[in-house]
Amino acid sequence: MAWHFTAAFMIATCLMLFPRSEQSSQGEVLQQLRKQLEYPKQLDVWNNPNSDPCYTQPTSVVTVACEGNAITELKIIGDRITKPPKFSGYPVSNITLSEAFVLDSFVTTLARLPALHVVILVSLGLWGPLPDKIHRLSSLQVLDLSSNFLYGSIPPKLSAMPKLHTLTLDGNFFNGTVPDWFNLYSNLTVLRLQRNRLKGPIPASIGKATMLSELALAGNSIAGEVPQLGSLNKLEMLDLRDNELDGELPELPTALVTILLSKNSLKGEIPEQFGQLNRLQHLDLSFNFLVGKPPEKLFALPSISYLNLAANMLSGSFSTSLTCSSTLGFVDLSTNQLTGDLPVCLNVNVNNRVVKFDGNCFSDDPEHQHETKYCQQPHKGRGSNKDVGLVVTVVGVVFIVLVLSLILMASNRRSCQRVLAEQQLLQKQMQDNSTSGMSTELLVNARYISQAVKLGTQIMPMYRAFSLEELKEATKSFERSAFLGEGSIGKLYKGKLENGTLIAIRCLALHQRYSIRNLKLRLGLLAKLRHPNLVCLLGHCIDGEVDESSVKRVFLVYEYVPSGTFPSYLSGSSPEKTLNWCERLQVLMNIAKAVHFLHTGIIPGSLYNRLKPSSILLDEHLVAKLSDYGLSIITEEIYKHEAAGEGQRCVEDNGGELENLEDDVLSFGGILLEVLMGPKRHRKDLSVLSELVLSISKQEEREQVLDPVVLSTSSQDSLSMVISITVKCLSVESSARPSIEEVLWNLQYAAQVQAISDGDQRSEVSSQTC
Repeated sequence: MAWHFTAAFMIATCLMLFPRSEQSSQGEVLQQLRKQLEYPKQLDVWNNPNSDPCYTQPTSVVTVACEGNAITELKIIGDRITKPPKFSGYPVSNITLSEAFVLDSFVTTLARLPALHVVILVSLGLWGPLPDKIHRLSSLQVLDLSSNFLYGSIPPKLSAMPKLHTLTLDGNFFNGTVPDWFNLYSNLTVLRLQRNRLKGPIPASIGKATMLSELALAGNSIAGEVPQLGSLNKLEMLDLRDNELDGELPELPTALVTILLSKNSLKGEIPEQFGQLNRLQHLDLSFNFLVGKPPEKLFALPSISYLNLAANMLSGSFSTSLTCSSTLGFVDLSTNQLTGDLPVCLNVNVNNRVVKFDGNCFSDDPEHQHETKYCQQPHKGRGSNKDVGLVVTVVGVVFIVLVLSLILMASNRRSCQRVLAEQQLLQKQMQDNSTSGMSTELLVNARYISQAVKLGTQIMPMYRAFSLEELKEATKSFERSAFLGEGSIGKLYKGKLENGTLIAIRCLALHQRYSIRNLKLRLGLLAKLRHPNLVCLLGHCIDGEVDESSVKRVFLVYEYVPSGTFPSYLSGSSPEKTLNWCERLQVLMNIAKAVHFLHTGIIPGSLYNRLKPSSILLDEHLVAKLSDYGLSIITEEIYKHEAAGEGQRCVEDNGGELENLEDDVLSFGGILLEVLMGPKRHRKDLSVLSELVLSISKQEEREQVLDPVVLSTSSQDSLSMVISITVKCLSVESSARPSIEEVLWNLQYAAQVQAISDGDQRSEVSSQTC
């Protein structure tokens, strides 16, 4: 009897311990993954290794879900969203994971969770070729590895994962061809490979993946024809924008809701079959080489709301009986060769319908139309004889570039010794004290991108050290008439150098124990930030440089920008200075370019630049320049000590609160908000943000919320795009915000749309002019 009792007790104990052992093992795997991801702050929720991962509270950036005692879902959204201008397969400091990271080992660890159904690992800085062993996750249904640094070919072993129905690899660097084995999937419904470097044609076998409902291959270098996709009866979204497709349009599945084929080289006529896609809501065929008359049934599709046929070579005239669907809200026919009268349903403002038709030969609005003979000229293909002159020109330009390259190579040899000397100088700083946000090691390993050189000393004055006597003479001993104002980062003065150059001088207080050598190294880093849309930093002056213990101030000397700050040009008290919508768009693009340069023009980038409208200055040509940028490089320690009451002001102590360092995209969203609504609105008012969201689709709210100058001078669609960007930039969740590069791209696209609405030709549309 005792033996039976002992056996029963041991069995019960084993059954109780087994789940705990499994949970403990899974917890160890998560801790190992956390270590391999180099302890991102998102995974601080896993700080307690003894806790049960299945009971971790899910958040928007980290989720662990379980069925029974097995982990079935792992979602981690990181914040490594910055993309370098060039990525060649090697780790990039502060952007990718370090050189110690091995993707193969990471996947091996991940495979120790065999019950996983969902894996979402986004913006974590993963880099390297995706290994074949990913197929060991045989139960996987959803795989999302977007916005990382994966390169090489997409591994064929992915086709051995029979349960996979969603595959998302957007925003990586895959540079092979589009795989030819997607037809092997019996359950694949979503395939997203956008913004990679894929090339070659779209394989015809993709037409056999009959369960596909979403196919997105935009932003690659895919060439050739669009394959026959008629058998994909469940396909609802097709996105092939911004590629090199050059065939004719095929017939497409009738279930499609969204078709995006813009920015390719598609030719031929739009098939009449497109007029039978009764579920179609959004069709974009702009910026191609399509010819003929568009099918009139397109305009009457029962669900169509957006129709963009701009910048093609469409010709012919519409019948007077053409009808438009009541759901049609936007039509763009601009920059084609269409003739005759504009149909009534496109010429009357029905349900706030937006219709663009400039750059054709319509009899309506002759001010923005070509003469009829322009549209009667035969179409010129790419192979016309006129291209011969273009080829000769290109050959001549290539020859000149080769000659200049040889000259530059000779010049680079002479500069080698200087570069080596600078590297040795950087190495000597290894012993210096470093500030909290940017270690001396990062400064020692800083690598300047060639763009910084190209935009640097060739167009900007040389950076130099000023003496305190020079600055006193320029400002008449910092008298009151030279004082321009004061912010949380020191006082600002206006001065005039002996040669007549006007300058602006920013005075920063320093802590007494700040190393002069470390300070000079950081000032040298700041001096490298040269860009046409940055206020040029001319030099510096360190007060008390001889005796390190007595240093209390540093002066930064900038070029003087005469036309004032950006807020004074928004709808204020001086109507003659108010900027219209087109000019505001140009200012926003200038500043976005400057911020993008600060993020990517130097490694490590300057990511917290305290952006605000008053930091945007306009020169005499209304070119916007950003001031007070990059100061976090040298002022992090200053702010720290000022917060503790230890800082000293340049002339007198006026107090002031320490500002929190904000994400540049969030701060830029505040600037966007002020541009749209005028300077009187508080840029962080969440009620204003909610009104702005409503104003995207409702004209009456828009008129109540937006600046009247914006309303009276902007086109509907470019304004809506900027409103949309603003909402994304001001997102509460930092992971949902776009990168500044994406913001810039969207602003440029809004300017292109505005340019088309203003009657510019396709070839003349650029991000430089509105």
